[in-house]
Amino acid sequence: MPRVRRAGVTGHRVRLIPGELADVDGVPVSAPPRTWLDLAAALPLDYLIALGDQLIRIPRPGLEGRAQPYAYKEGLRLLIRQHPNMKGVEKARLALDEMRVGSDSFPETFLRLALLDARLPEPELQLRLDPRDDRSPAADLGYRRFRIAVQYDGAIHLTREQQSRDNRRDEAFLNAGWAYFKVNADDLAEGFEAVIPRIKRARIRSA
Repeated sequence: MPRVRRAGVTGHRVRLIPGELADVDGVPVSAPPRTWLDLAAALPLDYLIALGDQLIRIPRPGLEGRAQPYAYKEGLRLLIRQHPNMKGVEKARLALDEMRVGSDSFPETFLRLALLDARLPEPELQLRLDPRDDRSPAADLGYRRFRIAVQYDGAIHLTREQQSRDNRRDEAFLNAGWAYFKVNADDLAEGFEAVIPRIKRARIRSA
């Protein structure tokens, strides 16, 4: 079809293959994996990684009404191979290498990337205090070897019910002798510059 030409609209022509479109109330739209690839040309790398983490994370069926991720890394890798000349494809390939299952929000991804940029080891995501118990309290990320846990508290943690659960989780890690760090939007705004040295010191003490 010819490109749309009207005031306030910029038309584009793209190459699509079967499976790259989804239907929303009768309107054809790009499916989440293809949208991620399209955005690779415009987003900074860390944002593309964070968006990709949201595609591959395991959803919570009771809260989201779905049981499967929007995408798997293998499928995204195939998508990239199918569009070798697409603008942003190299950035998408770099982002895919850095994406991890277990980051449940953009801030959690940015925190993980900040730790890696600070030359700390790759953290374990959704770190359970007792890995053998699915009901054991879990922090967003941390280092089991060094008994360090880090939790990002976003807006959802301001509810009374969530604060009660958070308090039980916090006490469980502290009572078990872990170094436990809670960060929030203020830490995110400064690139976690204040908390990272504290995590490094805790790692040195436990080594």
